[in-house]
Amino acid sequence: MDGFGDLDIVFSTNEGRIRPEKKAPATPKGDGIVRVGRETKGRKGKGMTVITGVPLHPEGLKELAKTLKQKCGTGGTLKSGKIEIQGDHRDLLVAELQALGYTVKRSGG
Repeated sequence: MDGFGDLDIVFSTNEGRIRPEKKAPATPKGDGIVRVGRETKGRKGKGMTVITGVPLHPEGLKELAKTLKQKCGTGGTLKSGKIEIQGDHRDLLVAELQALGYTVKRSGG
């Protein structure tokens, strides 16, 4: 005994820094409705189409975002479970998501 009692390992030279255990990503809980809206907040007036509520795991969201960006012919990103696509493409995205079998609503104005 080294006099420190039962302390958790913080650093070990054998395995480097100890990281918390990774959990399997869960599909987000929601009401089953995909919402497509437009946001300009925090973007210096530039509009982005934001898609929320898609019941997919993170890898599936990434693939869906890629497909939708290609359909719109523009850039975008995936941030904290939301797909953000540059420009106002709400009509095209609503039609595309309905074709994929999702229940879709337009949100916002």
